[in-house]
Amino acid sequence: MSDHRMTPARPAHGEAPASRNVLVTGAARGIGRAVAHAFAEAGDRVAVHCGNSVEEAERTVAGLPGEGHALFRADLRDPDATAGLVTGVVDALGGIDVVVNNAAVNTAHPVVGTSYKQWQEAWRTTLDVNVVAAANIGYLAARHMIDRGTRGRIVNVGSRGAYKGEPDHPAYGASKAALHSLGQSLAVALAPHGIAVASVAPGFVATERVADRVTDEVRAQSPFGRVAAPEEVAAAVLYLASPEAVWSSGAVLDVNGASFLR
Repeated sequence: MSDHRMTPARPAHGEAPASRNVLVTGAARGIGRAVAHAFAEAGDRVAVHCGNSVEEAERTVAGLPGEGHALFRADLRDPDATAGLVTGVVDALGGIDVVVNNAAVNTAHPVVGTSYKQWQEAWRTTLDVNVVAAANIGYLAARHMIDRGTRGRIVNVGSRGAYKGEPDHPAYGASKAALHSLGQSLAVALAPHGIAVASVAPGFVATERVADRVTDEVRAQSPFGRVAAPEEVAAAVLYLASPEAVWSSGAVLDVNGASFLR
């Protein structure tokens, strides 16, 4: 089910409209919220997607600078709901110029201590949201951009875990590696249409979800002696979505404070 929760306001007479229409998935909090703010501060209209965190998403939309933003709820495990999300954004905002695939799930499922049923469920849910939904949104948005002749941008939020391994969250690490690969495949496929695709691979980020896990040991992973702020990842996403970054299409930009080098 896709639930369009808010109709975007129209700019007042005489005001310049926002320059681009941006869909950010999983934008209720954390990195997604910071990304939504970065685009809104740049003058763009933002479609904020959420799953079940509707109240947090409503606060995110209410706190965005500018006008014309909208809130959408959709279960990305459902391909029909995903299609409804993209269609809803196009109808409400008049089009999509930028997609940021940020939504992700990350449930612990170490080999030791996890039942086979739990293992299967963790993999199924993680891949459905982190990879398949991103692929579906990328496909649908790209087809829309091609039909309109839009030189759009797709930015995927991956992870350092795609390279360093996630022993307690193996499906998450594998899904992010797949997401990076998806971005590179789409970069090649969509370049002839003027659409650039890139990814960011953050390390540990101080979001609400993992606040209790930011220990001295975690901070010491980076020679800077700290973890990233969500706004630092958002700045990288904003750059990769910019016209100046078209030649970075296909890139995976590490945003990990030199905590993992490859």
